[in-house]
Amino acid sequence: MAEDKTQQFELATLGGGCFWCTEAVFQDLKGVHSVVSGYAGGSIKNPAYREICTGRTGHAEVIQIKFDPNVISFEELLEVFWVTHDPTTLNRQGHDAGTQYRSVIFYHTDEQRKIAEASKAKTDATDLWPNPIVTEISPYEVMYEAEEEHQNYYKSNSYQPYCTFVISPKIQKLKKHFGDKLA
Repeated sequence: MAEDKTQQFELATLGGGCFWCTEAVFQDLKGVHSVVSGYAGGSIKNPAYREICTGRTGHAEVIQIKFDPNVISFEELLEVFWVTHDPTTLNRQGHDAGTQYRSVIFYHTDEQRKIAEASKAKTDATDLWPNPIVTEISPYEVMYEAEEEHQNYYKSNSYQPYCTFVISPKIQKLKKHFGDKLA
């Protein structure tokens, strides 16, 4: 299928714990053109995974979503984001702990910032999570693409124990709540 050259894609950059998990959740949504795993929000240029794992770079594991806003809006992406990770735990998702696993939205435009703040407040006012949302909302500066072995991880390694026990339940939650948004 030829790509429509008039297509206007937007970017969303989100961190919700391990990027393997977040990537897998967003890959098959209608309107998502691509999902790339990477590192953002830190002080070191071109960091490597081994540096990120120390928790001393300031970077978060993130995904960058290229999406068609005519098919799926930024607000809808955030609805998926809030449901498929725990935004109430500071610097932790499950057993993954450290600032690199923080919940974060890096906004690309002032409009995205406004949408993110409103979406966070709206979600925080519901009974989705029993504790207050601690998700950081920060301006996007740069994302460094993660190494090749971290791209498309779940689809390439779904038999691995981490994928089976940590990522697969997130995919099931996605199907339960957003099955109509899956491609």
